[in-house]
Amino acid sequence: MKIGIISDTHGHLEPRVERIFKGVNHILHAGDIGYASIALELQMIAPVTAVLGNCDDLPGFPLTAVVTLGGKKFLVHHIVTPHDLQDGVAARIKKESPDVVVFGHTHKRYNETRDGILFLNPGYSGKPKLGSERSVAILHLEPAGLRTEFIPL
Repeated sequence: MKIGIISDTHGHLEPRVERIFKGVNHILHAGDIGYASIALELQMIAPVTAVLGNCDDLPGFPLTAVVTLGGKKFLVHHIVTPHDLQDGVAARIKKESPDVVVFGHTHKRYNETRDGILFLNPGYSGKPKLGSERSVAILHLEPAGLRTEFIPL
C-alpha cells in the first residue's frame, strides 16, 4: 500500500503532485491547505484525509484526524513537535496509540521513529519561494515495515 503525504500547500497545488501521487491508495494532508478546492483536487487522485492548519479557516475540516490504512493507525495534526509534545497532542497520541503521526507546519522534512511511533512531516509543498525546499512524501506500507520516500518538487 502507498500513501501520499502532503502539507502546507497554502492554496497552491503543485501540478506535478498529480503524477507523483498517481497510484497511491490514500492521501493525508497535514494542514495549511489554503482552499478547500485543494482537497477536492487531491480527491480526484485518491481518497483524502485532511486537517486544518494554523493558517486555515475552512469549514468541514477537523483539527486532528485518525484513520486506519493498511492495518496501521495514523494520527494527522498540523503542529507537532516530536521532541517536546504539547499536552493536547501528547494526550491524543496516548489515547489513540497511532503507528504514525503525520504533521506539517515547520516546512521541513522530518522522518523519525520515537517510542515506536513514526513521526513524519513531508515538508513544504506550496508556491516556490526563494531558498525554500519543497517536497511531498510517499509512505510505503510493506511487509518488512514502513518506508518513507521524499520527493522534491
